[in-house]
Amino acid sequence: MEQVSKRVANLAASQTVAMNTKTQELQAQGIDIINLTVGEPDFPTPPHIKEAAKKAIDNNFSYYTPVAGYKDLREAIVKKMKDENGLDYSFQQVIVSNGAKHSLANALMCLIDPGDEVIIPAPYWVSYAELVKLAEGVNIIIPTTMENDWKATATDIEKAITPKTKALILCSPSNPTGSVYTKQELAAIAKVIEKHERIFVISDEVYEYINYTGKHETIAQFPAIKERVVLINGVSKGFAMTGWRIGFMCSALWLAKAADKLQSQMTTGPSSISQKAALGGYLADRSYSMEMTKAFLRRRDLVLKGLDEIPGIRYSKPTGAFYVFPDVSAYYGKRDGDKVIKNSDDLALYLLEKGFVATVAGSAFGEDKCIRLSYANSDEKLLKAVKQMKEALAALK
Repeated sequence: MEQVSKRVANLAASQTVAMNTKTQELQAQGIDIINLTVGEPDFPTPPHIKEAAKKAIDNNFSYYTPVAGYKDLREAIVKKMKDENGLDYSFQQVIVSNGAKHSLANALMCLIDPGDEVIIPAPYWVSYAELVKLAEGVNIIIPTTMENDWKATATDIEKAITPKTKALILCSPSNPTGSVYTKQELAAIAKVIEKHERIFVISDEVYEYINYTGKHETIAQFPAIKERVVLINGVSKGFAMTGWRIGFMCSALWLAKAADKLQSQMTTGPSSISQKAALGGYLADRSYSMEMTKAFLRRRDLVLKGLDEIPGIRYSKPTGAFYVFPDVSAYYGKRDGDKVIKNSDDLALYLLEKGFVATVAGSAFGEDKCIRLSYANSDEKLLKAVKQMKEALAALK
């Protein structure tokens, strides 16, 4: 007899993972699918980071690590936050976890009680709403528009606040839209949060280095609310280290201590070798990251040029991350034989089966008019993918 807990039964499976799995199944059958679902750089981990890992193995870093991470890594993160972001933290305020998603889960589990409301602008990364559910919180989803580059305004957020509001989740640069909040936009949001002393901001900044605007801005820079900002980051995107599973949170000391206690019972410390690899990344310059960003910018422009040639597709130009989130609703109501394309799920499946291009339905991100394309792929495959999308969509009647 199956007796899965309500906690898990109420969770939705990750649609990005599901679509990637379906893609791999088709590829295993010998079908040439171009995979634009995956949210990870297609670059290898930089050589200096791999060398740091090899050295750690040779030096026998094979034992349990401190729950919150090695002190030298935490101190390197403190230096990074000071030098690059102008933020002062002590190493005790940094908790290293098994990826940024783990850090997000820690933050929510430590802050949210049953019934607490969490404001999430849509489109949003698929796991935000599900992690809030796990913490027994209530999701308050606020819609945004393509005309405003899919960004929530201070007014939008203020209207959503109730006496039960406990947190706001922001993501900049954004997954899935590629939007980046400006300093002025964040300052206005910070003014709203400042007026509500109970509300925390969980700021997901894992795409910090993949930014085409010239400078990353963090909402933690505003002194009046800094103690109520939980900053989430990690090495997966900027250092091409997705499989190494290292993320971190920076927060008020009391919250960091709570996350340390929670993590001590859930996972204990992160991988010793991965931490030493991450340390190698933070101790080096950022030239490898900047070269990746240049490549992503070139690829973005390739994809946008291709999308411009497909009738009916609209988009907001991404200014960060490696996604574009086009509105494809002009194709809803059209037919593939007897089958009607009703929504983003139908269209994503159609593009997979008939265009041999794997995307993710916008419904997974709270915006059913769109699909998400990752351009973390080679120039050649991206050009081929957009061409196949164009041909598949033209075949709809």
